Amino acid sequence: MRRAAAAALLLAAGPALADGIEITVAGEANGVIVIDLFEDVAPNHVERITTLAAGGSYDGIVFHRVIDGFMAQTGDVQHGRLGGDMRRAGTGASDMPNLDAEFSDVPYDRGIVGMARAQNPNSANSQFFIMFNEGYFLNGQYTVVGQVTEGLNVLDAIKRGDGPNGAIIGQPDVMQTVVVTE
Repeated sequence: MRRAAAAALLLAAGPALADGIEITVAGEANGVIVIDLFEDVAPNHVERITTLAAGGSYDGIVFHRVIDGFMAQTGDVQHGRLGGDMRRAGTGASDMPNLDAEFSDVPYDRGIVGMARAQNPNSANSQFFIMFNEGYFLNGQYTVVGQVTEGLNVLDAIKRGDGPNGAIIGQPDVMQTVVVTE
């Protein structure tokens, strides 16, 4: 009985035991994107994503930078909330410290999820991006955290931004909810 109770407590412990996340997207794109998180490749980054998701921090956060043929970026829990000042979206982070890079040999193929960062490789925090197509020039430069396993059609429908930076004009698509899965 004690082992069963201990196992139940470990399973209920939360984000560290997560297998992935489910993102419910609304806007031009509507549906669910399921992401398998790579705990063995980037354990600290996966823990951050699951901690923020489990706490509801990603709910209501927009896709603020979307470049056709490249990627869709989201996760600015400080300035990326729907209804906020979208001019600041993409400049914020969580209230947790930045993470050291966890580079791997996993290539940036279609559907790969990577952590966004500033120029410093050890500056990833809460923002992440999902690849529309391969982007091998990112290999070894940005931490890979997971891969889309369902919902590529939803990803493909996300509203594209304008110009080389992919800034969204008008109403952006939003992560209505982000749920941790086991």
